[in-house]
Amino acid sequence: MNAKERIARRVAQELHDGDVVNLGIGLPTQVANYLAEDIQVTLQSENGFLGLGPLDEVNACLVNAGGQPCGMIPGAAMFDSCFSFALIRGGHVDVCVLGGLQVDEHGNLANWMVPGKMVPGMGGAMDLVAGAKKVIIAMEHCAKNGEPKLLHRCSYPLTAVGKVSKVITELAVFSFVNGEMILDEISDTITLDELRERTEAHFRPCAHLKIRQPAETLA
Repeated sequence: MNAKERIARRVAQELHDGDVVNLGIGLPTQVANYLAEDIQVTLQSENGFLGLGPLDEVNACLVNAGGQPCGMIPGAAMFDSCFSFALIRGGHVDVCVLGGLQVDEHGNLANWMVPGKMVPGMGGAMDLVAGAKKVIIAMEHCAKNGEPKLLHRCSYPLTAVGKVSKVITELAVFSFVNGEMILDEISDTITLDELRERTEAHFRPCAHLKIRQPAETLA
């Protein structure tokens, strides 16, 4: 199981029956494939859907916000992007799951621009983090060059200030409580000291730190 699949499986455990959930472009879209059978969530896409289906059940005539072919569940609804963003800005999305370039110890997020690189734009990220009731960042713990992505302060342009609820990586789960970054869960593949070496941000382990079980138990 690779890091992205491990992250997507763990994020799926954060979703609850009845949630309206927006899955961002990239890694977050994989979460749809690992939803528990005993819960029902409604997946929303900012290009005008409520009721997206898993990525392995696609209709070539439909695409999600990332331009990927997608499916729809019975009872799904389609509408224009203006209405879609009215749902987001109106606080009707319970959870949004986004990728991240950087998150800092103050719950700030940078996920739309790398300075000096050509980018298409910020998409709906700023609306989602402002409007969703809970913001989960799903990202690999370090960048491809090994640099930490969890920092004291984001160095890239910010998407949102203090809006991150939870960060889930292949190594750990962090939450933000009263302005403090809390380590809730750590992978059984790494020690706490090793995690600190890979994490620039200051964090405090919670009193009942959970050890994430081997990947097979996340299936």
